[in-house]
Amino acid sequence: MTLPDRTVSVAPARASDRPLIAGLAQFYIYDFSDMHPVPEDDFDFEADGTFGPFPHFDDYWSDPSRVVLLIRADGKPAGFALLNTQSHFGGEVEHNMGEFYVARKFRRSGVAAEALRQILKAYPGHWEFAVMARNHAAQAFWPRAIASAPNVTNIIRGEGDGNQWTGPIWSCDAG
Repeated sequence: MTLPDRTVSVAPARASDRPLIAGLAQFYIYDFSDMHPVPEDDFDFEADGTFGPFPHFDDYWSDPSRVVLLIRADGKPAGFALLNTQSHFGGEVEHNMGEFYVARKFRRSGVAAEALRQILKAYPGHWEFAVMARNHAAQAFWPRAIASAPNVTNIIRGEGDGNQWTGPIWSCDAG
């Protein structure tokens, strides 16, 4: 889709995109490093200056129930989405937004919301979006972005139980 200033596309990542997604994941992890409170051992640098591999990253490339999507703006890498079927309320859902990242350069420009609209259109079914309690920017983004998708109904905001998840959880149906 074309926004006033750019074209946004979302496509399944290819095996050759794996190093790109891994690199973008480093910036995703970095963004979390300034959200307080940060557990003491989280976000420590590895000996090579990276944050180390993203947890469960390999599973996204080997488990057929998981999906890796590459987000592009004007043909350039802008972010990624990692989809799985794990519910934060327990059990499974058809789709869970495991991770969603759009680079700071592209934020507040409509790229993330448009990427989400494309994802919800391409992957219909029951969805969950869990947001960490300390991620205030995401708590503002998700309800607006979900509601802006034309094919979404039954939007419900729940709250994690404090053990399995701490923070808000939105669920919806995408048709």
